[in-house]
Amino acid sequence: MKISKVFASSFLFLTLMGANVNGQDSDTTGLPGDDFSLEGALEMFKKASGPEAFEKLINAENNKVNNLDLNEDGLTDYIKVINRKDKDVQIFVLQAVVSENEFQDIAVIELEKTGAESAVLQIVGDEDIYGEETIVEPGDESGNAYLDFTNSPEGLISGPSLATTSTDAIIVNVWAWPAVRFVYAPGYRLWVSPWAWSARPIWWRPWRPATRIAFAPVRYSYRRHYVIVPTRRVVHAPVIYRPVRVSSVTVRNRNQVAVTKYRSTTVTRGGHKVSRKSTTVTGPRGNSVKRTKTTVRRRRN
Repeated sequence: MKISKVFASSFLFLTLMGANVNGQDSDTTGLPGDDFSLEGALEMFKKASGPEAFEKLINAENNKVNNLDLNEDGLTDYIKVINRKDKDVQIFVLQAVVSENEFQDIAVIELEKTGAESAVLQIVGDEDIYGEETIVEPGDESGNAYLDFTNSPEGLISGPSLATTSTDAIIVNVWAWPAVRFVYAPGYRLWVSPWAWSARPIWWRPWRPATRIAFAPVRYSYRRHYVIVPTRRVVHAPVIYRPVRVSSVTVRNRNQVAVTKYRSTTVTRGGHKVSRKSTTVTGPRGNSVKRTKTTVRRRRN
Protein backbone atom coordinates (compact mmCIF):
# COMPACT_ATOMS: atom_id res chain seq x y z
CA MET A 1 0.00 0.00 0.00
CA LYS A 2 2.78 2.38 0.96
CA ILE A 3 4.70 1.46 -2.18
CA SER A 4 1.70 2.29 -4.36
CA LYS A 5 1.31 5.69 -2.63
CA VAL A 6 4.98 6.48 -3.18
CA PHE A 7 4.70 5.42 -6.80
CA ALA A 8 1.60 7.57 -7.29
CA SER A 9 3.28 10.59 -5.69
CA SER A 10 6.39 10.14 -7.81
CA PHE A 11 4.29 9.79 -10.95
CA LEU A 12 2.38 12.99 -10.14
CA PHE A 13 5.61 14.89 -9.46
CA LEU A 14 7.18 13.78 -12.75
CA THR A 15 3.99 14.63 -14.64
CA LEU A 16 3.94 18.15 -13.21
CA MET A 17 7.63 18.62 -13.93
CA GLY A 18 7.11 17.42 -17.47
CA ALA A 19 4.23 19.82 -17.97
CA ASN A 20 6.36 22.66 -16.68
CA VAL A 21 9.25 21.81 -19.00
CA ASN A 22 6.91 21.41 -21.97
CA GLY A 23 5.39 24.81 -21.21
CA GLN A 24 8.81 26.38 -21.23
CA ASP A 25 9.86 24.49 -24.36
CA SER A 26 6.79 25.82 -26.19
CA ASP A 27 8.03 29.34 -25.50
CA THR A 28 11.54 28.81 -26.86
CA THR A 29 12.55 29.69 -30.39
CA GLY A 30 15.74 27.70 -30.98
CA LEU A 31 17.45 31.02 -31.70
CA PRO A 32 20.37 32.70 -29.87
CA GLY A 33 17.85 34.91 -28.06
CA ASP A 34 16.98 31.93 -25.87
CA ASP A 35 20.37 32.52 -24.24
CA PHE A 36 19.92 36.16 -23.29
CA SER A 37 17.21 37.52 -21.01
CA LEU A 38 15.86 40.88 -22.15
CA GLU A 39 13.85 41.10 -18.95
CA GLY A 40 16.97 40.28 -16.94
CA ALA A 41 18.86 43.07 -18.70
CA LEU A 42 16.16 45.56 -17.72
CA GLU A 43 16.27 44.30 -14.14
CA MET A 44 20.03 44.91 -14.07
CA PHE A 45 19.54 48.39 -15.54
CA LYS A 46 17.03 49.09 -12.80
CA LYS A 47 19.56 48.05 -10.13
CA ALA A 48 22.61 49.74 -11.67
CA SER A 49 23.97 53.12 -10.59
CA GLY A 50 24.98 53.91 -14.19
CA PRO A 51 25.88 52.39 -17.58
CA GLU A 52 29.32 51.14 -16.49
CA ALA A 53 27.83 49.36 -13.48
CA PHE A 54 25.08 48.01 -15.74
CA GLU A 55 27.68 46.48 -18.05
CA LYS A 56 29.25 44.69 -15.10
CA LEU A 57 25.90 43.37 -13.91
CA ILE A 58 24.85 41.82 -17.21
CA ASN A 59 28.28 40.16 -17.54
CA ALA A 60 28.27 38.73 -14.01
CA GLU A 61 27.81 34.95 -14.06
CA ASN A 62 25.73 34.89 -10.87
CA ASN A 63 23.11 37.26 -12.33
CA LYS A 64 22.36 34.74 -15.10
CA VAL A 65 21.31 37.27 -17.71
CA ASN A 66 23.81 36.27 -20.38
CA ASN A 67 24.28 32.68 -21.57
CA LEU A 68 25.38 33.53 -25.12
CA ASP A 69 28.13 31.71 -26.99
CA LEU A 70 27.76 33.13 -30.47
CA ASN A 71 31.21 32.08 -31.69
CA GLU A 72 30.72 28.57 -30.27
CA ASP A 73 34.06 28.43 -28.52
CA GLY A 74 32.54 26.85 -25.43
CA LEU A 75 32.67 30.07 -23.38
CA THR A 76 30.21 32.91 -22.84
CA ASP A 77 30.61 36.10 -24.86
CA TYR A 78 31.34 39.48 -23.29
CA ILE A 79 28.59 42.07 -23.75
CA LYS A 80 29.65 45.69 -24.28
CA VAL A 81 27.40 48.69 -23.60
CA ILE A 82 27.55 51.68 -25.94
CA ASN A 83 25.58 54.83 -25.11
CA ARG A 84 24.39 57.38 -27.69
CA LYS A 85 22.21 60.44 -27.27
CA ASP A 86 20.15 62.97 -29.19
CA LYS A 87 18.57 65.62 -26.94
CA ASP A 88 16.30 63.83 -24.45
CA VAL A 89 16.53 60.43 -26.16
CA GLN A 90 19.30 57.99 -25.28
CA ILE A 91 20.07 54.48 -26.48
CA PHE A 92 22.26 51.83 -24.88
CA VAL A 93 23.45 49.22 -27.36
CA LEU A 94 24.21 45.79 -25.90
CA GLN A 95 26.86 44.33 -28.19
CA ALA A 96 28.53 40.91 -28.04
CA VAL A 97 32.26 40.58 -28.77
CA VAL A 98 32.31 37.66 -31.23
CA SER A 99 35.95 37.77 -32.37
CA GLU A 100 38.85 40.14 -32.89
CA ASN A 101 37.05 41.86 -35.76
CA GLU A 102 33.39 40.91 -35.34
CA PHE A 103 30.66 42.20 -33.07
CA GLN A 104 26.94 41.48 -32.88
CA ASP A 105 24.23 43.69 -31.44
CA ILE A 106 22.03 41.75 -29.02
CA ALA A 107 19.57 44.44 -28.01
CA VAL A 108 19.19 48.17 -27.52
CA ILE A 109 17.69 49.95 -24.54
CA GLU A 110 15.69 52.99 -25.63
CA LEU A 111 15.20 55.73 -23.06
CA GLU A 112 13.49 59.11 -23.24
CA LYS A 113 13.05 61.85 -20.66
CA THR A 114 9.44 62.97 -21.06
CA GLY A 115 9.21 65.52 -18.24
CA ALA A 116 11.02 67.05 -15.31
CA GLU A 117 10.60 63.83 -13.33
CA SER A 118 9.39 61.30 -15.86
CA ALA A 119 10.99 58.92 -18.33
CA VAL A 120 10.01 55.89 -20.40
CA LEU A 121 12.18 52.93 -21.30
CA GLN A 122 12.08 49.77 -23.41
CA ILE A 123 14.55 47.16 -24.60
CA VAL A 124 14.41 45.87 -28.17
CA GLY A 125 15.94 42.50 -29.02
CA ASP A 126 17.84 42.39 -32.33
CA GLU A 127 16.18 40.53 -35.20
CA ASP A 128 19.32 38.47 -35.92
CA ILE A 129 19.22 37.15 -32.36
CA TYR A 130 15.47 36.90 -31.68
CA GLY A 131 14.17 36.32 -35.21
CA GLU A 132 12.37 39.66 -35.15
CA GLU A 133 12.56 42.84 -33.14
CA THR A 134 11.21 41.95 -29.70
CA ILE A 135 10.10 44.84 -27.48
CA VAL A 136 10.06 44.47 -23.69
CA GLU A 137 9.17 47.10 -21.10
CA PRO A 138 8.50 47.31 -17.34
CA GLY A 139 5.07 46.13 -16.25
CA ASP A 140 2.71 47.92 -13.87
CA GLU A 141 4.59 49.16 -10.82
CA SER A 142 2.51 50.55 -7.98
CA GLY A 143 2.53 54.34 -8.04
CA ASN A 144 4.72 54.60 -11.15
CA ALA A 145 2.38 53.65 -14.00
CA TYR A 146 -0.08 55.55 -16.14
CA LEU A 147 -2.40 54.69 -19.02
CA ASP A 148 -1.55 55.54 -22.62
CA PHE A 149 -4.77 55.39 -24.63
CA THR A 150 -3.26 56.99 -27.74
CA ASN A 151 -0.92 54.05 -28.40
CA SER A 152 -3.23 51.22 -27.40
CA PRO A 153 -2.28 48.16 -29.51
CA GLU A 154 -5.90 46.92 -29.45
CA GLY A 155 -5.03 43.26 -29.31
CA LEU A 156 -2.25 43.19 -31.91
CA ILE A 157 0.50 41.05 -30.50
CA SER A 158 3.88 39.94 -31.80
CA GLY A 159 7.10 38.47 -30.50
CA PRO A 160 8.61 35.10 -29.60
CA SER A 161 7.18 35.05 -26.07
CA LEU A 162 3.49 35.50 -26.75
CA ALA A 163 2.48 34.06 -23.38
CA THR A 164 3.96 37.07 -21.58
CA THR A 165 2.73 39.68 -24.04
CA SER A 166 0.53 42.44 -22.69
CA THR A 167 -2.05 44.40 -24.66
CA ASP A 168 -2.57 46.90 -21.83
CA ALA A 169 -1.39 50.41 -22.71
CA ILE A 170 0.31 50.93 -19.35
CA ILE A 171 3.54 52.92 -19.25
CA VAL A 172 5.84 52.81 -16.25
CA ASN A 173 7.70 55.96 -15.21
CA VAL A 174 11.33 54.88 -14.70
CA TRP A 175 12.65 58.23 -13.49
CA ALA A 176 13.26 56.76 -10.03
CA TRP A 177 15.77 54.25 -11.43
CA PRO A 178 19.28 55.39 -10.35
CA ALA A 179 20.86 54.84 -13.77
CA VAL A 180 18.17 56.94 -15.47
CA ARG A 181 18.79 59.93 -13.21
CA PHE A 182 22.54 59.42 -13.59
CA VAL A 183 22.56 59.66 -17.39
CA TYR A 184 20.44 62.84 -17.37
CA ALA A 185 22.49 64.55 -14.67
CA PRO A 186 24.50 67.65 -15.66
CA GLY A 187 28.05 66.77 -16.64
CA TYR A 188 27.32 63.14 -17.55
CA ARG A 189 29.59 61.81 -20.29
CA LEU A 190 28.32 59.09 -22.60
CA TRP A 191 29.54 55.61 -21.70
CA VAL A 192 31.24 53.79 -24.56
CA SER A 193 32.68 50.49 -23.38
CA PRO A 194 36.44 50.37 -24.02
CA TRP A 195 36.66 46.58 -23.98
CA ALA A 196 37.41 44.35 -26.96
CA TRP A 197 38.47 40.78 -27.81
CA SER A 198 42.08 41.36 -26.84
CA ALA A 199 41.34 43.88 -24.08
CA ARG A 200 38.95 42.45 -21.54
CA PRO A 201 38.26 43.78 -18.04
CA ILE A 202 40.33 42.13 -15.32
CA TRP A 203 37.22 41.41 -13.24
CA TRP A 204 35.55 39.31 -15.95
CA ARG A 205 36.13 35.61 -16.51
CA PRO A 206 34.11 33.77 -19.17
CA TRP A 207 32.32 30.60 -18.09
CA ARG A 208 30.87 27.59 -19.84
CA PRO A 209 27.29 28.39 -20.83
CA ALA A 210 24.47 26.33 -19.40
CA THR A 211 22.27 24.23 -21.64
CA ARG A 212 19.13 26.02 -22.78
CA ILE A 213 17.01 23.61 -20.74
CA ALA A 214 18.95 24.59 -17.62
CA PHE A 215 18.98 28.29 -18.47
CA ALA A 216 15.27 28.57 -19.29
CA PRO A 217 13.91 28.57 -15.69
CA VAL A 218 16.33 31.36 -14.76
CA ARG A 219 15.32 33.37 -17.81
CA TYR A 220 11.65 32.98 -16.95
CA SER A 221 12.23 34.13 -13.37
CA TYR A 222 12.93 37.68 -14.62
CA ARG A 223 9.61 37.96 -16.44
CA ARG A 224 7.43 38.70 -13.44
CA HIS A 225 7.72 42.48 -13.67
CA TYR A 226 8.16 42.89 -17.44
CA VAL A 227 5.96 42.45 -20.51
CA ILE A 228 6.40 42.09 -24.26
CA VAL A 229 4.54 44.76 -26.22
CA PRO A 230 4.01 45.55 -29.92
CA THR A 231 4.39 49.32 -29.60
CA ARG A 232 7.55 51.42 -29.51
CA ARG A 233 7.36 54.24 -26.93
CA VAL A 234 10.54 56.09 -27.91
CA VAL A 235 9.84 56.79 -31.56
CA HIS A 236 13.05 58.73 -32.19
CA ALA A 237 15.34 55.96 -30.90
CA PRO A 238 15.47 53.98 -34.20
CA VAL A 239 16.66 57.12 -35.98
CA ILE A 240 19.68 57.17 -33.67
CA TYR A 241 20.26 53.43 -33.74
CA ARG A 242 19.81 52.31 -37.35
CA PRO A 243 22.94 54.02 -38.74
CA VAL A 244 25.15 52.40 -36.08
CA ARG A 245 23.59 48.91 -35.88
CA VAL A 246 26.22 46.15 -36.05
CA SER A 247 25.58 42.64 -37.37
CA SER A 248 28.10 39.79 -37.50
CA VAL A 249 28.33 37.86 -40.77
CA THR A 250 29.42 34.77 -38.83
CA VAL A 251 26.46 34.91 -36.47
CA ARG A 252 23.99 35.67 -39.26
CA ASN A 253 25.19 32.79 -41.46
CA ARG A 254 25.35 30.35 -38.56
CA ASN A 255 21.73 30.97 -37.59
CA GLN A 256 20.26 31.66 -41.03
CA VAL A 257 18.33 28.38 -41.28
CA ALA A 258 16.86 28.67 -37.78
CA VAL A 259 15.92 32.33 -38.27
CA THR A 260 14.29 31.63 -41.65
CA LYS A 261 12.31 28.75 -40.17
CA TYR A 262 11.20 30.88 -37.22
CA ARG A 263 10.01 33.71 -39.47
CA SER A 264 8.02 31.32 -41.64
CA THR A 265 6.28 29.17 -39.02
CA THR A 266 2.86 29.28 -37.43
CA VAL A 267 2.41 28.70 -33.71
CA THR A 268 -0.55 28.78 -31.37
CA ARG A 269 -0.10 30.17 -27.86
CA GLY A 270 -2.34 31.73 -25.30
CA GLY A 271 -5.44 31.41 -27.49
CA HIS A 272 -3.81 33.18 -30.47
CA LYS A 273 -2.67 31.92 -33.84
CA VAL A 274 0.50 33.65 -34.99
CA SER A 275 1.59 33.43 -38.61
CA ARG A 276 4.94 34.81 -39.78
CA LYS A 277 5.65 35.18 -43.48
CA SER A 278 8.90 36.50 -44.94
CA THR A 279 8.99 37.92 -48.46
CA THR A 280 11.73 39.52 -50.53
CA VAL A 281 10.80 42.68 -52.44
CA THR A 282 13.00 43.77 -55.36
CA GLY A 283 13.00 47.44 -56.33
CA PRO A 284 13.39 48.98 -59.80
CA ARG A 285 17.17 49.28 -59.33
CA GLY A 286 17.59 45.65 -58.39
CA ASN A 287 17.91 46.24 -54.65
CA SER A 288 16.27 43.54 -52.53
CA VAL A 289 14.65 44.03 -49.14
CA LYS A 290 13.28 41.26 -46.90
CA ARG A 291 10.01 42.00 -45.14
CA THR A 292 8.49 39.95 -42.35
CA LYS A 293 4.76 40.13 -41.65
CA THR A 294 3.30 38.83 -38.39
CA THR A 295 -0.43 38.16 -38.28
CA VAL A 296 -2.28 37.42 -35.05
CA ARG A 297 -5.76 35.96 -34.93
CA ARG A 298 -7.67 35.34 -31.73
CA ARG A 299 -9.04 31.86 -31.33
CA ARG A 300 -12.83 31.80 -31.38
CA ASN A 301 -14.59 29.90 -28.63
